[in-house]
Amino acid sequence: MSGAKPRAPGFRLVLDCRCALGESPVWMREPGELLFVDVPAGRWFRHDPVRGTCVAHDLDEAIGCIAPATDGGFVAGLRSGIWHLGPSGRKEAKLADNPEDTTVSRFNDGCIDPVGRFLVGTIDEPKAGGRACLYRFDRRGLACIARDLMTSNGLAFSPDGRTLYHADTPRFVVYRYDYDVATGEAANRRVFVRLEPTATDRGRPDGAAVDVEGCYWSALYEGGRVCRYDPDGALIAEYPIPARSPTMPAFGGPDLATLYVTTAQHADGSGGGLYALDAGVAGLPARAFDPQA
Repeated sequence: MSGAKPRAPGFRLVLDCRCALGESPVWMREPGELLFVDVPAGRWFRHDPVRGTCVAHDLDEAIGCIAPATDGGFVAGLRSGIWHLGPSGRKEAKLADNPEDTTVSRFNDGCIDPVGRFLVGTIDEPKAGGRACLYRFDRRGLACIARDLMTSNGLAFSPDGRTLYHADTPRFVVYRYDYDVATGEAANRRVFVRLEPTATDRGRPDGAAVDVEGCYWSALYEGGRVCRYDPDGALIAEYPIPARSPTMPAFGGPDLATLYVTTAQHADGSGGGLYALDAGVAGLPARAFDPQA
């Protein structure tokens, strides 16, 4: 394995978007735009790095994640449920209700599996009872894959689609599952990475992405860095980012070798911007949600 070596000194701020909680970056190769969200604001963005434009779309509730759909619209995990958004960015149809108590639960991190299913988890906002779950949504409806979570996060697939990665952020752990692409079933959960917090480092695994070498890139919330792990879970490299709380990476750009990272804002006003790194290795292309999958 070659190992990624940054071609630039490090992360650079590319968009000072002042998100309270930036999340869910997804690169659309056509038309060359990065999608991402500001969770509590109920706002999602389309950023064109070539033109330097960023268009915001406002919804009437918190949005945890977004992904393109095969019909030209989008699928999104909101507080109330899973929604189809039209090309204009507006709500068009609710695809599934959030089966949990929406006063303390919302949909959080999500991704699309190799055949177009939507995998999306919830967050137990009080972080008291571990009531969050990871779900799969396809033409058969909503099905629970994993339960007893605090914050479902870090969803990503290996290049062959046969390994599913999944983090429970407050528990400082990333799991991996055997994934059956034909059925959408996940099995044989085991620990992939377990972080040990200290008095000075509370960095914990938030969102993630996988590169073409099968390595897992994890944003460490309140850790000020993005870590790259090999397929066996060994730490290869750490990339400091000038924001205390990076939330999720995504590979983008024409060669998929630019690592974009969203961040959260803190009480002192720092953070909340979109950053980028020349990763030195390409990522996997994003998939679109297929309602017929």
